[in-house]
Amino acid sequence: MARLTYDRAHEIAREGSSIWGYRFVRVLLVPIFRILFAMRVSGLENVPAKGAAVIAPNHKSFWDGFFIAAVAPRRVFFMGKSELFEGPQGRFLLWLGGFPVKRGQSDGEAIETAMAILRRGDLLSLFPEGTRVKDPEALGSPRKGAARIAIETGAPIVPCAITGTEKRRLPLPRKVQVTFGEPIPVSGLDATPEDAGELMDELVWPAIAEDYHSLRARPGLIVAGLAAVGLGIAVRQIRKR
Repeated sequence: MARLTYDRAHEIAREGSSIWGYRFVRVLLVPIFRILFAMRVSGLENVPAKGAAVIAPNHKSFWDGFFIAAVAPRRVFFMGKSELFEGPQGRFLLWLGGFPVKRGQSDGEAIETAMAILRRGDLLSLFPEGTRVKDPEALGSPRKGAARIAIETGAPIVPCAITGTEKRRLPLPRKVQVTFGEPIPVSGLDATPEDAGELMDELVWPAIAEDYHSLRARPGLIVAGLAAVGLGIAVRQIRKR
């Protein structure tokens, strides 16, 4: 198998890549994710059954894109840092729906691939925060990029909240929760910084924040948090003896 180059990865993503490869990876990942992470998914009915849409999740972990792609009712394409595509795992990422983006710079190729995915009527996952916010109690500040790409292609935005993927100090079982909100239309808006900012700040991000804090406040998480605190105290007491 020929080495996967940056340019070739984008060509494959724009073509749609292998549907059989995608199904193969999902068959492997979905059962593992659901068992290991006790996944709870809600709002799948809010993901459009057909046509382009931008799924906009908050971002806590490198694994977020995998979780969204694994649980969505349709195939979802997402960006991943270009270094991940340089090894043999690059093909698996492409099959799942990933495509490379060069971090720390404006990547025109990645933006064009994102636009091509939406123009052909597929789902695209974009993180409004742009980078991971590791604090489980906080969300970052959203950027305008996801909203602007949605406006330019006419694709509605589906707010998405995900919890449980952030790193933890103790190797405790974690519960990953994902919820999809109602699609937010972009019709009548112009792809300007002003309209994109208003769309993100007044509609998309408040919906994500509300769902995120609602997931964090679920009784199951509160009980798990108290259990973690109790276990941590017990460990410290044992160490003192």
